[in-house]
Amino acid sequence: YVGAMPGRIMAAIAQAGSNNPLLLLDEIDKLGSDYRGDPSAALLEALDAEQNHSFRDHYLELPFDLSGVLFITTANTTSTIPRPLLDRMEVIELTSYTDEEKLHIAKDHLFPKQRKKHGLKSRQLKISDTAIREIIAGYTRESGVRVLERELAALCRKAAMKIVSEEKKTINIKPSMLEEYLGVRKYKPDEHRTRDEVGLVRGLAWTSVGGVTLDVEVNVVDGTGKLELTGNLGSVMQESARAGLSYIRSRAELLGIDPNFYKNKDIHIHFPDGAVPKDGPSAGITMTIAVISALTGAPVRNDIAMTGEITLRGRVLAIGGLKEKTMAALRAGVKTVIIPEENLSDLEEIDQDVKNALNFIAADHIDKILGVALDLSKAKLYKPEKQEKSEKASELAPLLGDNEGYNQIERQTPRTNA
Repeated sequence: YVGAMPGRIMAAIAQAGSNNPLLLLDEIDKLGSDYRGDPSAALLEALDAEQNHSFRDHYLELPFDLSGVLFITTANTTSTIPRPLLDRMEVIELTSYTDEEKLHIAKDHLFPKQRKKHGLKSRQLKISDTAIREIIAGYTRESGVRVLERELAALCRKAAMKIVSEEKKTINIKPSMLEEYLGVRKYKPDEHRTRDEVGLVRGLAWTSVGGVTLDVEVNVVDGTGKLELTGNLGSVMQESARAGLSYIRSRAELLGIDPNFYKNKDIHIHFPDGAVPKDGPSAGITMTIAVISALTGAPVRNDIAMTGEITLRGRVLAIGGLKEKTMAALRAGVKTVIIPEENLSDLEEIDQDVKNALNFIAADHIDKILGVALDLSKAKLYKPEKQEKSEKASELAPLLGDNEGYNQIERQTPRTNA
């Protein structure tokens, strides 16, 4: 029954034999509560520096000073941790491993460990670097290496069976042999596009298992001004789409778009993989560029990806998970990544190999990326019967067919070749 034994915290302190040990609370995001009690309520008292000097365990029924204990907790996500408990912690985010880091971890540690565990010697089973890369890309989708180690263990078991049953002395694993040992590839590689398309933009997203590319498709048809959003989108993402559409309406003529498009056109924005929930503001500029492309007929460059939140004034705001997003862009064969100017400092955290392979364009306003993301020479632009030239209109001259203005915006676009 409750209180029949000391709690886990007091038992750990007794095991350490010290009143100021380091205690690790693993997977704190998996806390549950039932009829036996709520662990998060007890942790509130233990982790609060203002009251943990008199922590009371149900078994001891005496106050115990926990102020000298250093608590370290781990979690895969902070979204499921109770907010009052999270407020008592200092959050340190650890980014996911890059593919290159996973390769070295697997080659130097995981594979030798599993090979020894399955009774195999180094001369009996070998694996090439390209095969490990293929396992990482095609058989795992994670930020760590747990699934990778599991796949290597399965490979070692199959190899051990073949060595024993078929009397093979050595096996050298190559990419072409992986389907025989691990089955059909579980994850398809990201599509490498070869042509520019209208209304199709590659966005970047960040999940608990790392970065992924996120396509945005837009269709525009004659209608009554209805906006359709599909793809299992959350409320924040839907609001971002509406904010982007409002920006386009406010600057329609400057963008070469019929100002009445919201009355006579229906716009459908779709995100593929409809079974996967999607949310967050970082696809704001992606959706906006896709809608502008569909309304003007200007194709979107196939080698470009982008991420950033958009405001009603067209400002591009900072986003999170830039390191993971850039790795996803590299896997997809992207050459240029558009990021918010506020995220320039985050480039320091990105692996040098990734920075060398990608061209980064930083922007604080969406006007600055229109000439970079769109092939304006193929746009079918709306021109009012009476057009008055103004200083404001000249800012977006490229969208009205002014090549000189296009070159000017190209020169002003801030580029960072990291």
